[in-house]
This record gives sequence, structure tokens and C-alpha cells, in this order.
Amino acid sequence: AGRNFQDCRAWSGNGSVEGFRSNVVKIEYHSDLKEVQSDGQLARLLSDASQHAPFDRFAWWQLLEEHCDLKPLLAVARDADSAAVLALAGPDGHLTALANWYTFRFRPIVTDDQAPLAELAREIAGRAHRITISGLPDEDGSASLLEAAFTSAGWLVRREVCDTNHILAVSGRDYDAYIAGRPGKLRTTLKRKSNKVDTQILTHFDADAWAAYEDIYSESWKPEEGSPDFLRAFAQQEGEAGRLRLAVARPAGGDEAIAAQMWTVEGGTAFIHKLAHREAAKPLSPGSVLTAALFRHVIDTDKVDLVDFGTGDDPYKRDWMEEVRPRFRLDMFRPMALRNWPELGKIGLRRLAAKAKRG
Repeated sequence: AGRNFQDCRAWSGNGSVEGFRSNVVKIEYHSDLKEVQSDGQLARLLSDASQHAPFDRFAWWQLLEEHCDLKPLLAVARDADSAAVLALAGPDGHLTALANWYTFRFRPIVTDDQAPLAELAREIAGRAHRITISGLPDEDGSASLLEAAFTSAGWLVRREVCDTNHILAVSGRDYDAYIAGRPGKLRTTLKRKSNKVDTQILTHFDADAWAAYEDIYSESWKPEEGSPDFLRAFAQQEGEAGRLRLAVARPAGGDEAIAAQMWTVEGGTAFIHKLAHREAAKPLSPGSVLTAALFRHVIDTDKVDLVDFGTGDDPYKRDWMEEVRPRFRLDMFRPMALRNWPELGKIGLRRLAAKAKRG
């Protein structure tokens, strides 16, 4: 049973430390991703034919290993009919999600029956005393599913909101209907500046356009790029698959690129990955004009149902988006593991202090 607290965090646990392991479910761990590639069932499950968001695929995790110095541990549970995959990282002990700042959201990959995930939660206790997973959605039930599986396996689970995700549900509108509902200030900016900026949208990878993006990013207000090699490799992959939307803006009649954005489109969703503009070109509002051009393209040409602006509560996202979804963190502890006790003690003290403050 679980208890909810007023500070929007929850603990849950059933008090049982040792779990029952079924003879039917097979548990595997893969630190060498080549093993996954050679496994036909897993390769299909984690391919773009089965998964329609980049963050759920083997190719994404492979790029994280190659370019972002993450050490994967893919935990797999399966029987004859169903499977569960939890892509983790780090050494045995305290495991985390195989994800980083490029990952919009993280979730377990589960097919049909949920029993393999419950078995995995029991068995993985032999490899980790603590597992921390951030960026979990719950509009699809992922956070609740994972929480229930680990709670039933005897873990103490702490759940909290860790981030926000801004989205637009197109709801059958065309671009003109969508833009008519934007804030007046944004619509005025687009009306005044659109004829001063030329836009180009590519649906394939182009080396010159990518070089322009990297040059613009280096002059933008954005922080230093975490892994330029990762992003370029991802853009190339998506370009080969036809999912890339790489856009560049230039002054009307000019040659110098002053804004660039990278989106991808698949499964009825447009994902906004990267955007940047030159600070010197800010009076032309090239970022806003380019964003509007991409919205027009994905709504009227790609016919998407949803636009996903990733994580972060940047104020400018509210001008374009209409809904906000929470992203959750689950911190899961083996209650009898001595290494967890100092952290559990700190969490307990914080709860008591918050309770005393509320009176």
C-alpha cells in the first residue's frame, strides 16, 4: 500500500524484500549492445518498425554509448509471449536510466503482459541497491507501471515530479486555424517580420545546412552543446529514414544563415529537438519566423497529431503550445541495503521538516 504526502511525493512498499522468481520468465542483462543487435526478437522490438519515438529505440541508446560516455546495461525479461526492457546505465549498485539531456522522456519498453517487468524488478535486486529513473511520462501509464512493479517486488519507491513537457494537440486544425489562436504579440511579430526572412525546410540531412546550424548555435544564447557528434549522428540517421526536418532562416534575399532548427517527425508526432538564432539577428525575429514555418509544414504537410517541445518550462514555449504534462522521477531503494540508509535517513528528515513547517 502507498501513502500520499502533501508535498506531492509518494512512498510505496509492501515490506517484502525477497521476491518469487518465475521459471517461465527469462532474465538477461546486456552491457554489450552487439548482443542485442544479434538477437532477432529484441532487435525487432527495439527497431523503428515497433517503436515510433527515437528515445525508445536501440539506435538511440547506441548513440548515447558511442558519443556520450554512457555505459549501458539493458535489463531484459521475457517469456514466450511478451517482453520487458529497461535500458539502464552505470555500474552495479546505483543504476540510472540510459538517457541524458537529449532525451525528452524515458520509459520501460513493455509488450502485452506486464508480468515480465514485475519479474525483472525482483531479479534486478541482485545487481542494484538503488535505481533512479527520471523523465518518466504517465499519460501512457509508464511511471505508474514501473512504480507498481518495483513496489510489488519489495522496493521502497519515492515518486516526484521532476520536469515538464509542453505539447500541442493539433486536434484536426490546419495551420491557419492553429496560428489564429496564438497570442496577439506573437501573431503581430510574424505579420511584421515574415516578409523579411526567407526560410528553407529540408527533409534530408545536408552537410552545409548542418554546418550553418552549428555555427549559429555557437553564437546563440544557448549553453555549450553537450555532444555535437551525437546530435550530428542522430540527424544523419533521421535524415536517412526520412524523419528529419532541418530548417534554416536567412535575411530576405541574403545568404548568411541566421537561425536554424532540427525537428523530427514520426508516428503522428513532431519532436522539436534543437533551435538557435544569432543574437545579432534578433531584431528580425528569425527564430519565431522559422518556428512558424516548421509548424506550417508539420501540420499542413506532415499532418501530425501532436507537436512535442521536449522538457523545460521556458516561457517562450507557452506561446506555441497549449498543454503541459509532468515528467516523474522514481527513486527506488532496497530497504535492507545498508548503503541506502544514509539517503533514506535524509529523506525522512526532510519529510519531517516539511510536515513541521505545514504545522
